[in-house]
Amino acid sequence: MNDISNNIKKVLMVFIIFFIVTISYITYFEMVTGPKIVNNTDNKRLWAKRNEVLRGTIYDRNKKPLTTSERVNTLTQKRSYTGGALFSHVLGYVNPTYGITGLEAKYDQYLMGAKDESLKQFLNDVIKNKGNVQAEDKKGDDLITTLDYNVQKEAFDALGDNRGAVVALDPKSGEILAMVSKPSFDPNDDQLKANWNSLRSDPNIPLLNRAVSGLYPPGSTFKTITAISALENISGIQNRTFNDNGVLVFNSKQSLRNFEGESFGNIGFKDAYVHSSNVVFGTLGMELGNDKLRKTAEDFYFNKNIPCDGIVIDKSKFPTLKSYEVGNKAQSAIGQASDLATPMQMALVSATIANDGVMMKPHLVKQILASDGSVVEDIQGESNGNIISSDIAATMRSFMKNVVAEGTGSNAAIEGVDVCGKTGTADHQENGKDAKPHSWFIGFAPYNNPKVAVAVIVEDGGQGGVAAAKIASQVMGTALNK
Repeated sequence: MNDISNNIKKVLMVFIIFFIVTISYITYFEMVTGPKIVNNTDNKRLWAKRNEVLRGTIYDRNKKPLTTSERVNTLTQKRSYTGGALFSHVLGYVNPTYGITGLEAKYDQYLMGAKDESLKQFLNDVIKNKGNVQAEDKKGDDLITTLDYNVQKEAFDALGDNRGAVVALDPKSGEILAMVSKPSFDPNDDQLKANWNSLRSDPNIPLLNRAVSGLYPPGSTFKTITAISALENISGIQNRTFNDNGVLVFNSKQSLRNFEGESFGNIGFKDAYVHSSNVVFGTLGMELGNDKLRKTAEDFYFNKNIPCDGIVIDKSKFPTLKSYEVGNKAQSAIGQASDLATPMQMALVSATIANDGVMMKPHLVKQILASDGSVVEDIQGESNGNIISSDIAATMRSFMKNVVAEGTGSNAAIEGVDVCGKTGTADHQENGKDAKPHSWFIGFAPYNNPKVAVAVIVEDGGQGGVAAAKIASQVMGTALNK
């Protein structure tokens, strides 16, 4: 009798275990796997669901339409991009053959009118498909973006035929005013179809959004972070005088030189930043040590995911070095060694200084509107944290003002405006050989009450104080209506 009772208990226990496993799987599928299947760009039923509703319009901040949608028949609609290649990387594209990218992907459920449906009903509609899909008098939500058409076009035109990227932000709100990557492409359906194979095979990678996914040595723009780390960690740094004879020797085989071998002699901390002394900042990198400098870099979200909305930003990288890697410590302090940064990352460094040390969350959408014009959601600026003290931010604003007024960044000047910035000339290699340096500029304007912060990189553009600085001047001037 006891054996029978024990066997019943065992059977019940097995049944309970299987029941719990089954319920857990169903719950997991409903909450995790189900939505992934529904939102997969290869889900043909989801494409049918998309076409049931006319896709919402994406506008710039002044309500200039950047997209249009028109009904072709009950099963299809045509999505057009009014600016062609001008906004391709930031808006992305929505195409049944090539998928969904960019802002189209991030806000897909709003644009297709599915955000307000319950997940269960939405799943049922997609899975059952109701036999056939009929076009209805429905329209998805519209997006009012943070983008400024005029600033975007200025950045696009100023970059010309160069490879590179431009980012412009409102430092107080985190709103992205412009985000350009080149080479670009036309995202309209006929152009994608005609050029897809060449776009995929092009060694210049036109489908890559360099603004958020291009990882480059930041060069001397990184001296901004090194200067901040020195202000945080080295007592009396602003009163120090350094002897810069043009070269910093590590050992018999390694040394670091200033650009074009220039020598500054006895020079103070501020002037070393303004005139971009590699010798002084390499020395500071060794004095700070890897741990302290990496801590400051990581405060700015190097090696971390940057909280953002409407975009995905690849992680910028600052190395962890061994105690004996003296040369790499010096090189990392001037934005070389294995330092890598996205243009968005460096724009945020500049914007944080402009905003009294507070980094705002970069975002692309200001407002979501229903098809009847009513407000679905207002999106306000959010802080990513107080990165540096307001005192250090004020000191760096003063330094960066002098860079443009009397240092390496004079080409970024705008008549009647106090512009702040930092140039960068970033060495790199291609196919194992030294290539022409990348040209960088980061900055903001005006000095008092900054309204725009930028980062510009021109691949193989040479000296940062020339190509990138000139583009930055044009972009900031347009943002300020100058």
